[in-house]
Amino acid sequence: MSRIGKLPINIPAGVTVTIDKGNNVTVKGPKGQLQQAVNPDITVSVENNTVIVTRPTDNKRHRELHGLYRALINNMIQGVSQGYTTTLELVGVGYKAEAKGQLLELGLGHSHNIFIELPKEIAVETITEKKSNPKIKLTSIDKQLLGQVAAKIRSLRKPEPYKGKGVRFENETIRRKAGKSAGKAK
Repeated sequence: MSRIGKLPINIPAGVTVTIDKGNNVTVKGPKGQLQQAVNPDITVSVENNTVIVTRPTDNKRHRELHGLYRALINNMIQGVSQGYTTTLELVGVGYKAEAKGQLLELGLGHSHNIFIELPKEIAVETITEKKSNPKIKLTSIDKQLLGQVAAKIRSLRKPEPYKGKGVRFENETIRRKAGKSAGKAK
């Protein structure tokens, strides 16, 4: 039995989970609604305010799907009830970020600013304070989409190992390398 897949998912107050005949799971909550298609081999049921995911056999493919769909449904339930937030930090002299609705403008040391059109499911906020690095705060109910967008923004200027400059997740540690030695030893 999958250690993750066999765990039941508790449904918090204000959240409803429905499963239609096409094996689509729909989760509605105070923050919105999410939908996920589930493989026909995997069975999803709602019993006593909990969601239970089961598999038909113990073959490798079914074990993989069992844990996957349990985790996806759990993320959906948590997303519509609490939501997810990711914060990115811009480390570097002159790096800046500015949000204009769903358009994010980034100045990352390139010759031109970079403009990114964010999906409507993601709310963006930029924080610029004196004596600290600019920050981009992304909020959404969809964990998968949020991670994908955050990774795309980070890929525009990955943190380099010598000075640590670039776009990084907040509280991310960067392995630093030693630079050149100061002078020649005689």
